[in-house]
Amino acid sequence: MNIDELLMVGVVTTTHGVRGEVKVFPTTDDADRFKKLKKVILFNEKEYKPLKIQSVKRFKQFVILKLEGCDTMDDALLLKNAQLFVTREDAVKCEEDEYFIADLIGMRVTDEEGKDLGTVADVITTGANDVYEIKQDNGNSFLIPAIKECVLSVNVRGKKMTIHLMDGLL
Repeated sequence: MNIDELLMVGVVTTTHGVRGEVKVFPTTDDADRFKKLKKVILFNEKEYKPLKIQSVKRFKQFVILKLEGCDTMDDALLLKNAQLFVTREDAVKCEEDEYFIADLIGMRVTDEEGKDLGTVADVITTGANDVYEIKQDNGNSFLIPAIKECVLSVNVRGKKMTIHLMDGLL
């Protein structure tokens, strides 16, 4: 299993009930995606283990999962703080101009003239549009809005982003 091909979708926070269900904090932007998943890959500090999903429910901002082989509260307790991943094949396909955050982090950023500006250090989700934190090689950071006027191109395979620096961003 190639770890680079896995995308985190959630973290087990605690048990739910007595039948082995777990409460999951989703790290995906659409928690309803869990309803379409048939399996997840659980990482519990030692190993990656594929598990079939037997049922999915929503509870407030959480997802309640019943995983194969997890039938009691004691079983579920062993999964607390475990991370849940999916393979890229099982992930929801991105629309045009949508990217997985994992693909953006570490991407080199240049301006239109090819001047190196740093790397994408973080993606901040806001109500209107995402904001990319660009960390410069000197340790300073600046923010750019993830809008067409600023982000000119994204090459996921080449790990490169070209941006237009609007006045006042640096």
